[in-house]
Amino acid sequence: MLDFTNQTAIITGSSTGIGAAAALAMAGLGGRVVINYANNAEAAATLVAACEKAGGEAVAVKADVAQESNCQALIDAAMDKWGRLDIVVNNAGTTKFMDHDDLDGLSKQDFEDIYALNVIGAYQMVKLARKHLKKSEAPAIVNTSSVAGVRGIGSSIAYAASKGALNTLTLSLARALGADNIRVNAVCPGFVGTDWFRNALGEDAFDRIMKAQKKVAPLGRAGDADDIRGAILFFASRMSQHITGQLLVVDGGMLLGMPQKLG
Repeated sequence: MLDFTNQTAIITGSSTGIGAAAALAMAGLGGRVVINYANNAEAAATLVAACEKAGGEAVAVKADVAQESNCQALIDAAMDKWGRLDIVVNNAGTTKFMDHDDLDGLSKQDFEDIYALNVIGAYQMVKLARKHLKKSEAPAIVNTSSVAGVRGIGSSIAYAASKGALNTLTLSLARALGADNIRVNAVCPGFVGTDWFRNALGEDAFDRIMKAQKKVAPLGRAGDADDIRGAILFFASRMSQHITGQLLVVDGGMLLGMPQKLG
């Protein structure tokens, strides 16, 4: 049974979407959660109230995880309020939408901006959290990656490359932190129908992608934030205490493609 009683988690990029779903579920299982937001203070405050109503505890902290000092602020918030840190979920991420064949559409700065949050931000969080996680009885790090990093697909080449780097970072950190009993795993979602994508793509494009996902995935459905939270909670919990360095694809079977009917 999943149980986060007396455990404290930082979930970056958690005011909405996948991060918010994971935070609310964790709070409902007794957890204490630092909600991180970059701009949407109202959504973060609403989520804090929902977490408390669900039976957990939560605090909202504005921070840009691409900045090391802001990563430290998130850790300080957890330690100041609860005096411990058990779980870090590196969920914050960004992209730039660009066709993969348009090599002129991405600049050096685009790559640097995407890597700063998607890869370096995750590394900074782990580096700064390590000394606190070592003191936990069941420390865990969960990185929210993407199928883009597995197959070189997705919103842009820069995004796919950053998630590939995050996957490799997951493996490297799992080896490096094993002696500290700190487990490091990654969840690799397929396309997830969150408001973030809806706002970024527009309603028509969003609907087209959702329909395409339903056609290609063996399960015949497109995912939402609640479909991803279970994998995050599993890796964050004691139920996965003997698992580290794993990349779990959560995509309704999309990468398999539709089964071929013979005859």
